[in-house]
Amino acid sequence: MSTADRPATDSGSLYGMAVDAWMQHPTLRFLHQEMFGSLRRWTGQQIPNEEIPLDATIGAMVDAGVDFGLLSAWHAPREGALISNDEVAAWVRSHPERFAGLAAVPLDRPMEAVRELRRCVAELGFKGLRVVPWLWEAPPTDRRYYPLYAACVEEGVPFCTQVGHTGPLRPSETGRPIPYIDQVALDFPELVIVGGHVGYPWTEEMIAVCRKHENVYIDTSAYTSKRLPAELVGYMKTGSGRHKVLFGTNYPMIRPDRALADLDTLELDEETRRLYLDGNARRVFGLPPG
Repeated sequence: MSTADRPATDSGSLYGMAVDAWMQHPTLRFLHQEMFGSLRRWTGQQIPNEEIPLDATIGAMVDAGVDFGLLSAWHAPREGALISNDEVAAWVRSHPERFAGLAAVPLDRPMEAVRELRRCVAELGFKGLRVVPWLWEAPPTDRRYYPLYAACVEEGVPFCTQVGHTGPLRPSETGRPIPYIDQVALDFPELVIVGGHVGYPWTEEMIAVCRKHENVYIDTSAYTSKRLPAELVGYMKTGSGRHKVLFGTNYPMIRPDRALADLDTLELDEETRRLYLDGNARRVFGLPPG
């Protein structure tokens, strides 16, 4: 039986159920982008010669014990769809027990972007929108985002974004939690916001924004558990913080097994661990119970 055919509960996980809040199945269009050269240098990864089969991504999840993943589409301002919404939709349809989709839209064409988001939610069943600010060199307070925020609220889906410095070779300023995420949360208090990549080196800013705003969350994508900032781990152990942090990898940059291997070093109690790995993501993205 191939890894693609194994049921989600057949992973043999040592960690319990796990939902990856930020991953992508990369196309060659995505992998060949010059801006990812720094990530390849850090991780030692090479660009393959052929498209990666979906089975490889599922196999990495199975081996690590990750039961479910939110697959992101990617849309860039000049290059267009690096991973298209329809490609993501096809992967989700082929393995709905493994994946749900997050939409990407052309931020520079706001009305087209709103219509595409609504299509992805209504027709493709996507669970949220992801816009990576450094990709557009536009912070989340840029006026072009605001129609999308309103549409996310109306559609009942979260807005997912990147906070913190950029690993790719682009400026980092757009990833500051304060003032950008703070201001958006003030302008759209009903909007559910998930800030991926923790927010380092502004981790304390991101935690402060989470404490301040009921609907702001953090996902730990792009980090292994051993490298999570101490202030974030401390926040996870508080009464409010245990509900505000979601597990993520940013696969394939960080493999799921690396992100989970040292989970015990966080010394989380059993309920906090369950919420971090599984429960918070299911609640935020409206996924069925595991």
